[in-house]
Amino acid sequence: MTTPEKAPRYLQLHDTGLPVTVIAVDYASGHRNPPHRHPNAQLLHAVTGVMVVSTEHGRWVVPPTRGVWVPAGVEHAVRMVGEVHMRAAFVEPDAAPGLPTQCAVLGISALLRELILAALDIPLSYQRDSRDGRLMRLLLDELRTLQTLPLHLPQPSDALLQPICDRLRESPDDPTSAESWSRKLGIDPRTLHRRFVKATGLTFTQWRQQARLLNALERLASGERVLDIALALGYSSPTAFTTMFKRQFGLTPSAFFGA
Repeated sequence: MTTPEKAPRYLQLHDTGLPVTVIAVDYASGHRNPPHRHPNAQLLHAVTGVMVVSTEHGRWVVPPTRGVWVPAGVEHAVRMVGEVHMRAAFVEPDAAPGLPTQCAVLGISALLRELILAALDIPLSYQRDSRDGRLMRLLLDELRTLQTLPLHLPQPSDALLQPICDRLRESPDDPTSAESWSRKLGIDPRTLHRRFVKATGLTFTQWRQQARLLNALERLASGERVLDIALALGYSSPTAFTTMFKRQFGLTPSAFFGA
């Protein structure tokens, strides 16, 4: 099997002229890839560890065994939580019709995992009409069937909301209500509600809940105990945290990372 690289060969991958190329890259915990963009779309899949992908439109937290789709030309930064064994598929823009036009976290099927594993041994000079080329086309077909997961925290462009969102990201246990924020900002609570929904597609309460849950994923990946996470995020008990986590993701915290 191909040995994982210490850094991606982006220039080579962009110049292949092939619809899909796949590489393996290993990163230490805490590694950051600064903001950058690619002419190709990407599927980033972490076998282990958590990736946090940020763009001007928000943040996507990608647990192990899931993946994140980054369309061609989108500037993004990636931060690693825990040791990350990444598998990256680079897809030519014209080879990806029907795939998301915005960043999205995707569930990775068992078939796609095996296709990615097999693709790692395919040379960058494969022929489109060969067995290797057919395998890559199947990989693209499988990509189009994947389910989008609710692991995105939208970043509002509304300047009025940014101090609120910054505070909730920095201090997820902050209990300040929407009504209290309205008073601080000197606006009507209904106005704050409308602006939150317009800017993010979420209410204030929903946005705060999503910020807490995505923060929890990072903490879980770092090995923190559920009790400590629940208290750090402002939940009254581990049970309350686990209930909300399961309501959002359909699994308990321990089961989510084992899925």
